[in-house]
Amino acid sequence: MHVVIMGCGRVGSTLARGLEKRGHTVAIIDQAADAFRRLSPNFTGRTIVGMGFDREVLIEAGIEDAEAFAAVSNGDNSNILAARVARETFGIGNVVARIYDPGRAEVYQRLGIPTVGTVRWTVDQMMRRLLPEGSEPEWRDPSGTVRLAEVHVHAEWIGRVALDIEKATGARVAFLTRLGEGVLPRADTVIQEGDLVHVVMLERDAAAIESQLGTKPEEL
Repeated sequence: MHVVIMGCGRVGSTLARGLEKRGHTVAIIDQAADAFRRLSPNFTGRTIVGMGFDREVLIEAGIEDAEAFAAVSNGDNSNILAARVARETFGIGNVVARIYDPGRAEVYQRLGIPTVGTVRWTVDQMMRRLLPEGSEPEWRDPSGTVRLAEVHVHAEWIGRVALDIEKATGARVAFLTRLGEGVLPRADTVIQEGDLVHVVMLERDAAAIESQLGTKPEEL
């Protein structure tokens, strides 16, 4: 698909390279022409100097043929304005904006504009690594009934298989992060030292499941 990106900083340039590697076409907009130096010499997409919320600039970037738009400049107001223009003027359904202010991010999420709140994301990641229990969920379904969360497991769960966790808790092991790589577990996948365990569970059972996995397992 064709993707238009506003902002060629570290995030925008990395996003552009990643999308192009996956076979998508990319156009990237920035106010400063020298920002495009962050792109790979092999980048084959379009580079447009201008404001990402300007209608003519967006048309030059191919917004009329785009299926997605990302606003990742360093300004909250610019990102939100550009995201709204892409959605409301050009009908792009797949739009996301980076927002530094967590309060603003929550407001725009409620207005139906998907945002990535940089501060909130960083805090959530730190919380998941620091807290033995009660870590912030990685995902919730819209009804708030089901959550996906990284759960800290007691050392004695190491050597057990993923199915043992499911039998003991009634939850589902969605995936493991092992040496920085995602692993989809099978019933006989053994939990290894250093694995991060990501579990899908009912919201109402989350505290009990996190507590159970944080203690020595009972015999199954």
